[in-house]
Amino acid sequence: MTATKPETDSRALEDDAFMAAALALGRRNLGRTGPNPSVGALIVKDGVVVARGYTAVGGRPHAEAIAVAAAGEAARGATLYATLEPCSHHGSTPPCVDAIIGAGVARVVSALEDPDPRVAGRGHARLREAGIEVTIGLRAREARADHLGHILRVTQGRPMVTLKLARTADGYAAGADHDPRLFITGALADSVTHIERSLHSAIMIGHGTASIDDPLLTVRLPGLEAFKPLRVVLDARLRLSRGSRLAATAHETPTLVIAGESVTEAQAQEFAAATGIEVARVSIDAAGRLALGEALGELARRGVTRVFSEGGPRIAESLLVASLADEVVIHTGLKPLGRPGRLALSSAALAILDDESRYRLADTAMLGVDRMTRYERIG
Repeated sequence: MTATKPETDSRALEDDAFMAAALALGRRNLGRTGPNPSVGALIVKDGVVVARGYTAVGGRPHAEAIAVAAAGEAARGATLYATLEPCSHHGSTPPCVDAIIGAGVARVVSALEDPDPRVAGRGHARLREAGIEVTIGLRAREARADHLGHILRVTQGRPMVTLKLARTADGYAAGADHDPRLFITGALADSVTHIERSLHSAIMIGHGTASIDDPLLTVRLPGLEAFKPLRVVLDARLRLSRGSRLAATAHETPTLVIAGESVTEAQAQEFAAATGIEVARVSIDAAGRLALGEALGELARRGVTRVFSEGGPRIAESLLVASLADEVVIHTGLKPLGRPGRLALSSAALAILDDESRYRLADTAMLGVDRMTRYERIG
């Protein structure tokens, strides 16, 4: 037994290192592969990476198919590392398991079983039936975090949501009514926000933020100018200004307003014709606000898997109360407001974040003089 233990330990360390690399690969197109997950795959033979792949923009081809094609004959007898179970169903392309089996891969290390009912263990079963050794669960927690948008879309009919807020040192998101707009964070924190936008397939705000800030909601980073996440405005009464920057740029950047059911089809069509902004309609809840779950369901039906919410305190609280904020990112500036204003998080919202049965503190870091704090929803 002692003779085999070093070999077992060595293989475990090698598996862990290659799965970490596969996860890093998969993150390259995070937010750009919907409705499919952004998977990373490596093919390794005798300790050497012979091919790699990650899901292409738009979701096809899949990572495993890319890696197998790149490996060619070198895949025979090799190990394939994949961050999600290879697909086993026929879609617009043949199943990845067919390509893996046909290539002669000897072993597959998979981080996570795919909950998509079209797969759900069938991919792993097909591989085993073909005589391929299958190992499941390595770095599963990281893989689940990366694929959460896909997981929630196929299990709950909604995308994952990252809630981002900026607040002053004394907790305010804005000054009093009619105060000028606050610029809370510095250049480094603002750049990180653009990076976060680039990792999501939609950026969401409410009508209030659209009206007060008149934002562009684009990714303004060198090399990513061509990436244009869907811009989403939650606007129950369809009040978005036709002179807004969102309306002015809607023909070049996809934009969607989600309005309430009181907005008529004729009103929606007229607004869309005048602005180039598509309009969808959902129910109004008991509080007279858009039904957030329905709005997210509408996005999921459009293939959106990851939403970056940059709305104000009202949307933030609604997402937290409904357990729809899967990650919460708070940027806290160096300076206090020093006078009454609008709190970024109400006492009810803060209580939810502080509830250890609902959220865990995942990360904290300094971005120049600003502090970034990130929470993850539990469950």
